[in-house]
Amino acid sequence: ALKWAQSVGGLPGLVARANANAGAVWNFIAARDWIANLAEDPATASTTSVCLKFTDPRITDGAAFAKAVAKRLEVEGVALDIGAYRDAPPGLRIWCGPTVVTADVTALMPWIEWAYSAEIAALQAA
Repeated sequence: ALKWAQSVGGLPGLVARANANAGAVWNFIAARDWIANLAEDPATASTTSVCLKFTDPRITDGAAFAKAVAKRLEVEGVALDIGAYRDAPPGLRIWCGPTVVTADVTALMPWIEWAYSAEIAALQAA
């Protein structure tokens, strides 16, 4: 593991990878009004465990909605264990640490939008 860390630039390289991964998520949420970083103060936003919340006012049960989105992503095989921790506010939790490839984080973002849209459609149909 240490040899791999050295191969990606040591500590500065690891930090850069985590920052790039978190940046991919932050760029995605910045362009959408229905999802936001759980950390409202950018100074407290994690670059490794990026936690998101749904902000769409049509969502009346945030916990159930977030669980349904996470379940859709799991069923499709694109994200496992993406739901917020049980005692945390409802939302999604994306591992963006340096062991993750930024292209994979970027590829996840349209899937989150798809799952969100599918769940909103299900809410409106109910």
